Amino acid sequence: MQDISLHLLDIIENSIRAKAKLIRIKIIREVMRNELIFIVADDGTGMDENTLYEAQNPFYTSKLEREKKVGLGIPLFKQNAEMCNGSFNIESKLGEGTTITSVFQYDHVDRMPLGKMEDTFVGSIIGHADVDFEIILINNMITGKRDIFEFNTVAIKEELGGVPINYPDVITYVSEVIKEGIINTKMEEF
Repeated sequence: MQDISLHLLDIIENSIRAKAKLIRIKIIREVMRNELIFIVADDGTGMDENTLYEAQNPFYTSKLEREKKVGLGIPLFKQNAEMCNGSFNIESKLGEGTTITSVFQYDHVDRMPLGKMEDTFVGSIIGHADVDFEIILINNMITGKRDIFEFNTVAIKEELGGVPINYPDVITYVSEVIKEGIINTKMEEF
């Protein structure tokens, strides 16, 4: 994968296949610790211990044979984080969901760029209108200043009063809000 947004998209799609109704995405830039942290948590079906272990194997997939022969998403995300002096952790319980935490050394020469986060977020939201998303972006800067952006589809859906979140005017609004949040937290800079 060319950038981190594609890794996130893959993890989101895994959550959707696991029948998640709520997906929480948190991206934290910790300048003082030189870390870029990604946390994706869902309330999907979760995995047993064996599946959790196998999910990190590039030659394992839970998809049907006609869909795909290998499952490279999680192993590649793990490899990319660890290659950048970072870490990768996946926790899951059957019936409770899964949480993936990936940490990259922020200034590592091999850390891939964030990519088009706006496209990943907006595409996931409008492509899966029946799923709720909570997106939190946090930029903890060296000056001690903290920029935070929070976006929650539950609140937006309540405000819409029955208008679908994938209605064209709503898509434009969601896209603009997310783009502004990315800019205000300076997440587009890296």
